[in-house]
Amino acid sequence: MAKKKKKNKNRKNPKGLALEKNPQSITKFYKEYKKQKEVDNLRKIKLEEREESKRLIQEKKDLKLREEKLILKEEEIKQKENEIKLKIEEQRKIDEDLRLKDTDLRRKDLDLTKKEKDLNLKKEEQNRKDVDLKVREEEQKQKQRKENRKKYREHKLKELEVIKIKNNEEIKLKEWESKFDQEMKLKEERELMKIERLALKEKQKQGLLDQEKNQLEEELTSRLESFEIKQTKKN
Repeated sequence: MAKKKKKNKNRKNPKGLALEKNPQSITKFYKEYKKQKEVDNLRKIKLEEREESKRLIQEKKDLKLREEKLILKEEEIKQKENEIKLKIEEQRKIDEDLRLKDTDLRRKDLDLTKKEKDLNLKKEEQNRKDVDLKVREEEQKQKQRKENRKKYREHKLKELEVIKIKNNEEIKLKEWESKFDQEMKLKEERELMKIERLALKEKQKQGLLDQEKNQLEEELTSRLESFEIKQTKKN
């Protein structure tokens, strides 16, 4: 029973008390703690150095970028200065050219004034010629219009004459055709009458009465007269 109590007593003791009773364990623990502390410090230092290195690298990059920008800016400024110099030189040349041109323009202006006077004189003379030409052209146009109207009337008269001749020919042709048709119809009617007379004679031979013969002849004669009257009215 005593041993069990001792075990329980040992379990309840904190670790610190056990270490206090064992100096070697304390030394060992301290060395490990110190070693771990150094490792942690070294790791922290390395991290700080790495971060510092990154920061320095980034600063170098930023510095280099700023330097490059400054160089570009300086080059732009130099280029602009050169451009300004060129423009100044060009403007100087332009001013000199303008001065020369102005002198030349004055001279030309005097020449133009003289030429304008000459041109005005020539223009007035040409205007007089143009007026005379227009008058002659108008006279010629009127003459031409008269000739054209005359030719047009003559042409129309010829056309009317041709149409008249053509119409007369057509009328004559129609009259001839109508007369020819009448003659053919009369001829056909006469042929029919001959045939009917022959038929009548044939009937008489067969013993027909004289009264029937007279009626047929009267009927044929009436028909012929009626046909002739109709044809006459048509003509």
